[in-house]
Amino acid sequence: MSEIEDVLSAIESLSQRGERMALATIVAVRGSTYRRPGARLLVPEEGAPIGNISGGCLEGDVADVARLVMKEGVARLASWDLTADDDAVWGLGLGCNGAIEVFVEPADKAAEVAGALRMALEEERPISVVTVLETTVPGVEYGARLVVRPGGETEGTLGDRQLDRAAAEAALLLLAKEHSEVRRLAGTDGEVRAFVEVLEPPLRLLVCGAGHDAIPLVRAATVLGWKAIVVDDRPGFLNEERFPGAAGFVSVERPDMAAKVAPVDERTHAVVMTHNFLRDKDYLRSLLSSPARYIAMLGPSARTERLIAELREEGVEFGEAERARIHGPAGLDLGSEGPEEIAQAIVAEIIAARHGRKGGFLRERKGPIHDRPPKGAQAR
Repeated sequence: MSEIEDVLSAIESLSQRGERMALATIVAVRGSTYRRPGARLLVPEEGAPIGNISGGCLEGDVADVARLVMKEGVARLASWDLTADDDAVWGLGLGCNGAIEVFVEPADKAAEVAGALRMALEEERPISVVTVLETTVPGVEYGARLVVRPGGETEGTLGDRQLDRAAAEAALLLLAKEHSEVRRLAGTDGEVRAFVEVLEPPLRLLVCGAGHDAIPLVRAATVLGWKAIVVDDRPGFLNEERFPGAAGFVSVERPDMAAKVAPVDERTHAVVMTHNFLRDKDYLRSLLSSPARYIAMLGPSARTERLIAELREEGVEFGEAERARIHGPAGLDLGSEGPEEIAQAIVAEIIAARHGRKGGFLRERKGPIHDRPPKGAQAR
């Protein structure tokens, strides 16, 4: 189960029992921080917190704020600045050197967040949640929320029609960018500072081929909370005993029909690994006609090029966009040996591809580890 699933399940369980809790969410960061906007920590009245927002640097301080929020029943916006390069920071053993802003909400608001998260998971498509952090707009409350779906449909209100329109516009823009940030939004009279958060369902990994080396790949994906779907034309290989944790199985009579039978959308990342040239070619043929974002091919580059050449000869058109989706050989160059290491290399490449990174050594990266937000995105 992923971290977000842990937090979500805990919120739902505590809500059902009527127990007090507070939910802390990172809404803005500056400099070097362990987690990015959207990371959460759930603090129950009794028991240990669930989630993680700083790798241990600030969890205790955030929990103290959470207890005040539980007691008062009112949300708080708290910030910590650890950018000082002196003993006040490094002498405390803190693992980061940046500034972090955290929005802490009581139980009823935490339940609202849980509802939005559950919606994204069950609908298996991203949604955006706009939360008011500061306001000068009459009638707009601190902590008010608006849910925006990719098609523009909204749920709830921030309390001002013009503000709702501005929030929906910002939400749709950031949904397209798959990015969360703080924005200033204009209302009828005044403005708000709001956290426009994009909530994405778990990545869908389509594993085409249920051979022995697919087992550690599905296992690695499951640890990350991804939804792994195993596809094969051999039904006997498709079962939970062989692939514990898999989100589903798809039996296909012909590999070239895979994308029509399996759940494939623009969030899908596929790995073709049957070790059979003709099967792999048919899987690739099918996936190229789908919106799958990433298609990995096992085997050496010469094999992938031959697959592409034969598909071209058979009339399959290859533009730059189609070729860019194909990653073959699959995985980052880690010197991997054996199924377990190869699975880790493939998972690492998918993470890098999702974030537009090349997957090199961080010590050789020029500039910050994390991409900086666009200028003005976190205006205070």
